[in-house]
Amino acid sequence: MVAVYGRRRVGKTYLVERVFKNRFSFCHAGLSPVEHIRKGFLNAQLKHFHNSLKSFGLKSNECPSSWLDAFYLLQQLLEQKDKGERQVVFIDELPWLDTPRSGFITAFEGFWNNWGAHRDNLMVIVCGSASSWMLDKLINNHGGLYGRVTYEIRLSPFTLRESADFMKEFGIKLSSYDIAQSYMILGGVPYYLQYFKKGLSLAQNIDELFYNRNAKLGSEYDRLFTSVFSNPGLSENIVRFLSTKNAGYTREEIINKLRITDGGAITSTLNALIAGDFVVKYVPFGMNKRQQHYKLIDPFCLFYLRFVKDRRGLNENFWEQNIKSQPITVWRGIAFENLCFNHIKQIKNALGISGVASRQSAWSKREDDMEGTQIDMLIDRDDNVMNMCEMKFYGDDYTVNRDYYKKIMHRQEILSDMISRKTAIHSTLITTFGLSNNEYSSVFTDAITLEDLFKD
Repeated sequence: MVAVYGRRRVGKTYLVERVFKNRFSFCHAGLSPVEHIRKGFLNAQLKHFHNSLKSFGLKSNECPSSWLDAFYLLQQLLEQKDKGERQVVFIDELPWLDTPRSGFITAFEGFWNNWGAHRDNLMVIVCGSASSWMLDKLINNHGGLYGRVTYEIRLSPFTLRESADFMKEFGIKLSSYDIAQSYMILGGVPYYLQYFKKGLSLAQNIDELFYNRNAKLGSEYDRLFTSVFSNPGLSENIVRFLSTKNAGYTREEIINKLRITDGGAITSTLNALIAGDFVVKYVPFGMNKRQQHYKLIDPFCLFYLRFVKDRRGLNENFWEQNIKSQPITVWRGIAFENLCFNHIKQIKNALGISGVASRQSAWSKREDDMEGTQIDMLIDRDDNVMNMCEMKFYGDDYTVNRDYYKKIMHRQEILSDMISRKTAIHSTLITTFGLSNNEYSSVFTDAITLEDLFKD
């Protein structure tokens, strides 16, 4: 049994179909809850499953009335078709089949434990965008499916390097600077990138995807929640709240702001957002585990909430006409920080510390002057070094002036008072093209560029 899971639109189905090239003994995809009302949804799923069985050769015309009957029919079909060669069964969007009180998991468990697991030539591939369901109900199941998954594949969005390779494959010619911006908007999700058109600039492509009358991704945000989460309303409310602060919020702050009960619903929803690569949970430097923060990291959601949702009726050339505006300039700086958090592996490689255990987090401190101190990223390493990282998305080599030099030195002083005396602080600049050499540039021990972030 192989379980494939990951964010919606990341290419799970495409991967399986490309590997097996439709050499399936049986293939089925669950009906999306987006297109169907809940009433009668079980019967619709069973009828759809029965139709798939018939299309693969089942002779029975009687539609199953339960999942136990449905999987027994699948067993009969596979036995009829068995000629000793490998049989591959592919069930896509498995979580959609598990409607309330349907008994689906019990039936699937019976099918596998009583029959499937004993077939030497059988491979069952199950796939799902609801990552928390795949983890809780299947991969980490403590009941009858405990330890039954042979292999699991967690498919993640593309990195910057993979995004660049993908665009090159399809003849999309963009600079590294613009590919990085595309990542800051679309998050390296291949389904979104496939809509890019050759010959158009990044800004023209973004207008096509979000602001034109028939924008390809105009309704994608709403579909994300209804198709992936069991509690789409609460999930969307949490995401929208988290989008208002780059550092994120504590569980208590989320509960108080949304005026919801502290219980199982909030726990399962937060876990689902984490499992789906929408949110990360981390402890800001200097805080304890009770002050864990939940931070929204999905670039698509962050961009959509800031520039698309509730802004319908904008000019169809909105992005192209506003790319130099102050709001978009500010957004680039914040979005670049998230890009860096999503490429911590590349940052550590560039620093030569890939083998060193470390933890990364953001950090802020309110001071008496009320201006406060904020550090974009701290990499707390086990080799007695702490990298104090500053991120600058800039159109040229970055130049450190006197005021910024003093600000960095001030942050180092504050940080040094909070850490062990045996720990050295290395100020690290992560920027687009590089660091301009002048009398103040020595404040940075290391400089990491887009070229480093584009590496494997």
